[in-house]
Amino acid sequence: MSAHTYGTREIRIADRPVGPGHPCFVIAEAGSNHNRDLSTAFRLIDVAAEAGADAVKFQTYTAEGLYSRRTPDMSYLKDQGLVGERESVWELIKRVEIPWEWHADLAAHARKAGIAFFSTPFQEEAVDLLESIGVPAFKIASYEINHLPLIERAARTGKPLLISTGMASLGDIERALDTAAAAGARELLVMHCAVNYPPRFEDLNLRAITTLQAAFDVPIGWSDHTPGHTADVVAVALGACAVEKHFTLSRNQEGPDHPFALEPDELAAMVRAIRETEASLGSSIKRVTAAEAEMFRLGRRSLVARRDVAAGAALTRDDLAIKRPGFGIPVHDIDQVVGRHVARAVAEDEVLQWDDLVR
Repeated sequence: MSAHTYGTREIRIADRPVGPGHPCFVIAEAGSNHNRDLSTAFRLIDVAAEAGADAVKFQTYTAEGLYSRRTPDMSYLKDQGLVGERESVWELIKRVEIPWEWHADLAAHARKAGIAFFSTPFQEEAVDLLESIGVPAFKIASYEINHLPLIERAARTGKPLLISTGMASLGDIERALDTAAAAGARELLVMHCAVNYPPRFEDLNLRAITTLQAAFDVPIGWSDHTPGHTADVVAVALGACAVEKHFTLSRNQEGPDHPFALEPDELAAMVRAIRETEASLGSSIKRVTAAEAEMFRLGRRSLVARRDVAAGAALTRDDLAIKRPGFGIPVHDIDQVVGRHVARAVAEDEVLQWDDLVR
């Protein structure tokens, strides 16, 4: 691995710190689920904000800039009926590409909704467009990790770069990070990803999040295409600082990104689950918590009198019972109690204290 330092372990996106020790940055990925309808795109932004996501993200490309017209058919698109019988991949992308003139209006709508807006550029001209409307960050898709001129163009803006790593080796990632750093990027986040739509859970390899943390010493995120939010909760538990998840207004729509996307209530449930996961992780210190203090005092056991004991009598094991509450003499000190004398008369079921005993 390179000895290059890739920046810091904390970045900022739209004034939000992202990195270890901060809440997970949740990106609601609209993708192509706008269906080339501006009102649908606006509604997607509103849904992301209502769900509690930190950012909403689209994808900026043209069919001309993305695919050769001679690209062979992709089996998963055919198998799932996501392309027409005689439709090519190029024609599908042309059908779902976002009109570039929408971007300023989408960004303005996101500002009004109180959510950060950015997009994934898939060609160099898209970087210039997104920079012109003031996006706070750039996402580099897994498919583009070897598109070094695109990475360089985005890095030169000085904005944070989120680099997704589906299908990538550590060498691919290092090359991309070296390119970004050489072009001036100082805020870099690497996103673990499994490319399939949807992938099988056994193909996710979420433990690779910790591998990436050790290899690159930058914030690590998780870009997800699975149904539900199990993988997202696990990723956060493993240290993911950002999670990106596709969402849609309804899976019962035509288009390549709808079938594996979350619906609005599911997106909100995912955000809640992530926040609950963060809260539950807490501290690595094992101790009695403030929330446990009352039950520690009342619910554990201590030594109590099994029967009435006269003042001055020596306690036998048969004089002692082990009961709740737990604010008396600890059970583990029972051998130090047997044979000692009581300083006063003790009634049956009375909780014993050290002050009650004499030698």
